[in-house]
Amino acid sequence: MDVRRWGFAVAVGALVLGAGGTAWAGDADLEVHGSVVMNEDLAEVRVTPSDHGPDAVSGASVRLRWSAPLADDQRLPDRCARTGDREVVCGTGPLAVDVPGEQLVVPVRLRERPAEVVLEVDLVWGGGAVDHDRTNDSQRVLVLATGDPYAF
Repeated sequence: MDVRRWGFAVAVGALVLGAGGTAWAGDADLEVHGSVVMNEDLAEVRVTPSDHGPDAVSGASVRLRWSAPLADDQRLPDRCARTGDREVVCGTGPLAVDVPGEQLVVPVRLRERPAEVVLEVDLVWGGGAVDHDRTNDSQRVLVLATGDPYAF
C-alpha cells in the first residue's frame, strides 16, 4: 500500500475550534451518486459527491468496494489509492453546500473477467463534519459485464 497516495484520507481539514477546546467541523448531509460500466475486466466508475449542508466540508473520502478481487496492477487517479484486495478510496476535494462536487472518474481492472459484480460506494470520511442522515451515504449496485451504464 502506497501511503503517499492515500494521505488525503487521514489529513484533517480546517476545523473550527468549539467551546471547551473541542474540535468541531460543522454539520453536513453528504451523499454520493454516479454510474459504473463494465467491459470484460475493466470497470469505470463515475461518482459525484454532494453536500446538502448546512455546512460545507473541506473534503471527504469515498470508498469503492467490489465483490470481486482487483487486478494487482492499477492506474488510479492521483486522489485515489488502493486500500485492500477489493477496495479503492478516493478524496473528493472540498464540497460546498448544494453544489455538486467534482465528478470522480475511477477506472479499475478486476483480476478476472466476471459476468457480474456488486459495487458498494460509500462515504467513509466527511471532513470531520457530523452527518445526521447517513441513509444517503452509501449505494450498492449490481453491475453486469454488458458495457451498459448502471446508475446508483
